[in-house]
Amino acid sequence: MSSERVVIVGGGHGGFQMAASLRSEGFSGGITLIGEEPGLPYQRPPLSKAFLKDGDAARLHFRPQAFFETNNIELIPGTRVSRIDPARKHVTTATGDAIGYDHLVLATGSRNVRPPVANLHLDNVLTLRNLADAADLRARLSGARHVLVIGGGFIGMEFAAVAADFGVAVTVIEGAGRLMARTVSGAVSKHFLALHEGRGTTVRLGRFVSELIDDGTGRVAGVRLADGTRIDGDMVLIAAGVTPNSELASEAGLAVSDGIDVDEFLRTSDPAISALGDCCNFPDPVSGNRVRLESVQAATDHARAIARRLTGKPAPYAAVPWFWSDQSHFKLQIAGLGSGADEQVALEPESGGLVVINFASGRLLSVETVNSASAHMSARRLLASGRPVAQADLAAHNYNLVDYARAV
Repeated sequence: MSSERVVIVGGGHGGFQMAASLRSEGFSGGITLIGEEPGLPYQRPPLSKAFLKDGDAARLHFRPQAFFETNNIELIPGTRVSRIDPARKHVTTATGDAIGYDHLVLATGSRNVRPPVANLHLDNVLTLRNLADAADLRARLSGARHVLVIGGGFIGMEFAAVAADFGVAVTVIEGAGRLMARTVSGAVSKHFLALHEGRGTTVRLGRFVSELIDDGTGRVAGVRLADGTRIDGDMVLIAAGVTPNSELASEAGLAVSDGIDVDEFLRTSDPAISALGDCCNFPDPVSGNRVRLESVQAATDHARAIARRLTGKPAPYAAVPWFWSDQSHFKLQIAGLGSGADEQVALEPESGGLVVINFASGRLLSVETVNSASAHMSARRLLASGRPVAQADLAAHNYNLVDYARAV
């Protein structure tokens, strides 16, 4: 493809990694990276953590402008792609410009869900998805007295931890019966509930917000739950999950279900178009089930796999998925996907730490750790080896992942 052009739609983590990986894999053709946000591509994970504390946006950039110039990557920021024409192989921007491609990569990510709650338009009701959101949130947080967080997933709990560090009162309202229920085991949910409550955060589980309360001037004054309970607060963060940005693909006639459907090589139903990251779903190499991962690491690994395929080194995507969440000084790390687990072993190797090992039919499936980096890295190595790990063998090593990994 040395004389061909790859167009990447989406300037987030996956889009940037796609462009960088193409060059590192030796691709010498044209690369165009189109992003909706202004400026250079930047990291998003720190937005709910470090950036809220230090406000240093420059530290978020993946690379300076010189990187794109040196690597001959055409960067088109502040531009929305409004249409894909697979027959003519070009995309059209919102301003009417047509940009041709030989191969198209969709890295369109996801957007925040707007829950069915009345009065979401009120002032001081915020979301967190991009740098502008984070800057607004940081500016308003300094004047807040009581923050209400709607949603107990990663983003909601990361923000709750930062707000508590600032000395702001926090109440988290989560509809599920436990925290981070879509992502972690019950043992980890219970552990983090105790950690947050121990720092003064109030958590309301199994509760739903029906409306936001207007103080009479258009500013939020609290929330009303579905059971009629009122909780006062002067700032609300909506962190009720995300939905994939797959409309462009659907309108272009590509197969779409929960995100853009791709095969094990991350190809869409049109072989000239690939998709990666939050916006796509793919066959999990372990279970065979179709999954969609909202993970920076998954987007990075997807981009690398596509870059290898486009430069003549195709291989099915088979990276071990892993995730992390920093909540104050507690680091949650997850290796593998725990859905389908039928047994688990929970260990507390040190104060404030936790290791939860999940098994399915007596085989290692995933590992969740809190403040235990060595166990996490050992789990990733074991899962990446392709060698099945029997629960009985781990039990013989007292479920010490580090010792077992060294032994094998």
